[in-house]
Amino acid sequence: MPPLKLAHQRPRGVIVIAVNGEMDATNRAQLEAYVRDLPVDLARGMVFDLSGVPFMDSSGLHVLLRCATDCLRNGGTVHLAGVQPLPARLFEITGVTAYVPVHDTVETAVAALTSAGHYL
Repeated sequence: MPPLKLAHQRPRGVIVIAVNGEMDATNRAQLEAYVRDLPVDLARGMVFDLSGVPFMDSSGLHVLLRCATDCLRNGGTVHLAGVQPLPARLFEITGVTAYVPVHDTVETAVAALTSAGHYL
């Protein structure tokens, strides 16, 4: 599978990681390394923009859950935005949506993090 296209930005101080491409075992390490190398304050949390991810297997899910766990341990949260139908089904089947907030857009995810007081 081709490598992921990854980028990040900081609207309103919130780290937003845009992921583009199919996420699976062949590119899992790429996303892990990208997140690890970012200067992220885990207590503030982060948003993953998944609007460019048409497919994700359990490997990609594992990376997101590890980030969510790391943030939670530090008092922050991971929010997901723009989830396409196939990854949304994976999140539904596995029960991820009960623990990781999912938003229609990056803007609503950023607003949820900022209103939670993490970015005052």
